[in-house]
Amino acid sequence: MAKQELYERSPIRAFDEAANGGLKAGEIGLVTAKKGLGKTSVLVQFGMDTLLNGKQLVHVSFDQHSDNVMSWYDGIFTEISKKKPVSNAAELKEQILRNRTILNFNQENVSLEKVVNTLNALKAAGISVAGVVIDGLDLSKVKEADMQAVANYAKVTKTKVWISSTQESEKLEEQAPKALLPYFSIVIHLAPKSNCTSLEILKVGKNEDISSSLKLDSKTLLILSK
Repeated sequence: MAKQELYERSPIRAFDEAANGGLKAGEIGLVTAKKGLGKTSVLVQFGMDTLLNGKQLVHVSFDQHSDNVMSWYDGIFTEISKKKPVSNAAELKEQILRNRTILNFNQENVSLEKVVNTLNALKAAGISVAGVVIDGLDLSKVKEADMQAVANYAKVTKTKVWISSTQESEKLEEQAPKALLPYFSIVIHLAPKSNCTSLEILKVGKNEDISSSLKLDSKTLLILSK
C-alpha cells in the first residue's frame, strides 16, 4: 500500500497530466538540456516511477558510473517519500530497487543496437522490463538504424523508453537530428529561467509546443507545477 501511495504522489503524475497522459508503452521520449541542468534527475524520476509501479527497469548510462546512478535513485526516493512518510522506508526502497538493472557503456564502443541486444538478452533470461532510461546519449553520433532498433524493441516489448541528450537550443527541430526526431513521441527541454528551471513540453504525439506550468524544484530537482 505504501508503494502505491508513493506512486500516486510521484512527480510524474504532474507530468502525465500536462502531457496528455504521458509516455505510452512502446513509445520513446526525449529529455534535453544543456549540461548540468537536471536531465539525469528527470530521467531518474521516470525510472523511479516505473519501479514504484512494481515493474522492472533498466537504466543505461553513457556518462556516469554505477555508484553515481545509484546515488541519484537514493536521493529521488528520499525526496518522494517525504511527501508520504512511511515507517519502513529503507525496507521499501530496497524492495523497489531490486527491480532495477544498471548498465554502463561507452558510446564510442557500444551502439544503441548493441544496447538493444543486451536488453533482449535480459528478456531471454526472464527479466520482463517495462521501462528503460538511457542517459547521456550523443544523438549526433546515433545512426537511424540504431534508433530504429530501439523503436522496434520498444514496440515489440511494449516498453517505455526515455533518452537524454545535451542540447542548448529550445527549438523542437534542433533537439535531435532531422532523421531521428520522428522516433520520439514526447520531447522535453529543460530551460533556465530567471527564477527556476522550466520543463518545456515541445512535443506530444503530433501536438507541438504544449502549454504547461512545470518546473524543477530548485532544491530537490523534482518535477512540480509552478
